[in-house]
Amino acid sequence: MAKILITGTSGLLGNKITLEAKRRHIVYPTHATHPSSSRSLKMDITNENEVKQVFYKIKPEVVIHTAAETNVDKCSKDKKHAFAVNSEGTKNLAKVCNQIDARIVYISTDYVFDGEKGLYKEEDNTNPLNFYGFTKLMGEKHILEICKRYLILRTSVLYGFYHEKPNFAMWVITALKDKKPFHVVEDHYNSPTLASNLAEVTLEMVDKELDGLYHAAGSERISRYSFALRIAETFEFNTDLIKPVKMHELKAWVAKRPKDSSLCVNKVKKQIDTTLLHVSQGLKKMKMKLANLK
Repeated sequence: MAKILITGTSGLLGNKITLEAKRRHIVYPTHATHPSSSRSLKMDITNENEVKQVFYKIKPEVVIHTAAETNVDKCSKDKKHAFAVNSEGTKNLAKVCNQIDARIVYISTDYVFDGEKGLYKEEDNTNPLNFYGFTKLMGEKHILEICKRYLILRTSVLYGFYHEKPNFAMWVITALKDKKPFHVVEDHYNSPTLASNLAEVTLEMVDKELDGLYHAAGSERISRYSFALRIAETFEFNTDLIKPVKMHELKAWVAKRPKDSSLCVNKVKKQIDTTLLHVSQGLKKMKMKLANLK
């Protein structure tokens, strides 16, 4: 049983990791603005003194860092905010973790790649196309330069049931319920990852004290359009409502996206017992979760 501090617990992944970690560890959830529970501690990661105060009070053995500005377009529109949270905030955590000899687990992204190749391996060259990917890559570099004990997990398109903040799967389900046609890009490929599945993987890797850089995502490369169709089929909605569109035709996007940022997960599969789910497996688990709440 370890003392684990988790950042970003009001987000989808932070919430799922907190729920999973509580089963076998002493957990300290933290938040910046929106508490996930009455036990959550306020901590602004962009304020190094505030981070120090919380860390020196709790003295966590492991810090799981999920807090981030993940809105890709917002990162491009407000670069100062994105850099402060994703780069400098991560740097603050890395420095204090090093001071108290805590292991840090950093959740990174497939958007550190330019999307020209797909099925990226850990050793492939990074080349982010947008400011979000750049700031997350800067976070990785701070961890590598500062921390002696670290685990970096790059993931892709987190989805799952969560009422606090939207994710792609929940957005599609809501849109399908409205019974109005909508567009989804057909030439944008990723590795959709069920958040609760990644939570299990993360905690297994913490328990096994694995260090280094790993790609931890769903084990299927799929386009956003095909993913949306799979969501409709799983939840028994009309697939005809989903209309394909090309990336260059989508005017709503501010920031450029990588065409194929899917991740190869062979390295992590050799180290863990938890199965990294295919899209259909993940969606079935999500559907069961929703059914149990009714």
